[in-house]
Amino acid sequence: MKAFLIRSAFTGFALWITTLIVPGLDFVFPADSSTLTQVGVVVLVALIFGVVNAFIKPIVQILSIPLYILTLGLIHIVINAFMLEITSWITRNTTHWGLDVDSFFWSAILGALVISIVGWAISMLLKEPV
Repeated sequence: MKAFLIRSAFTGFALWITTLIVPGLDFVFPADSSTLTQVGVVVLVALIFGVVNAFIKPIVQILSIPLYILTLGLIHIVINAFMLEITSWITRNTTHWGLDVDSFFWSAILGALVISIVGWAISMLLKEPV
């Protein structure tokens, strides 16, 4: 549980960095929200993104094994973008705030790339020396 929460915190950081870099990928906060509320929204979206990646992503990956072979693994970017879209759909339709993705083709795919790169960089910084 502790590892999931730590990973979710870093995912929230990666999502926040992504919303700063990628146009069309934004957080929608409640009206007149404080900074603490905004941080809470980012953490909650990161937790939902983690749950989506934990439960839905493996099923989609197994079903798309032929596409992994056909595209030499590039379908992984599209699957990550699809997970962003699912997270956006869940947060926006249940609470009317959360992650907002303008378009799948550019916003979600570029967002998936940036989240992957930031997540990779964070994992490289946090590796314990052997």
